[in-house]
Amino acid sequence: MQSLFQILMLLLDVLWFFVIAHVIMSWLINFQVLNLRQQLVAQIWYALNRLLEPLYQPVRRILPNMGGIDLAPLVVLIGVYALRIILMNNAAAFY
Repeated sequence: MQSLFQILMLLLDVLWFFVIAHVIMSWLINFQVLNLRQQLVAQIWYALNRLLEPLYQPVRRILPNMGGIDLAPLVVLIGVYALRIILMNNAAAFY
């Protein structure tokens, strides 16, 4: 059972990294530091979008329209952190 706990924590860590990378990359694209016409940048951007859009879409339906500010990544990060806290507090159940 300890292996299951460690795998869940690893998956949450990877998800955390992907969301942070997506947010930073979106800033760099919007400030024209990165260009989507570059093949590598475009591939990474579209892969992150395909991966994270199923998580963002339900959150965006719940949140009100903020006029261009997307708070879905922040809500997903808070959710991931909350899941980590729940798992850590119940770690004894995995041993």
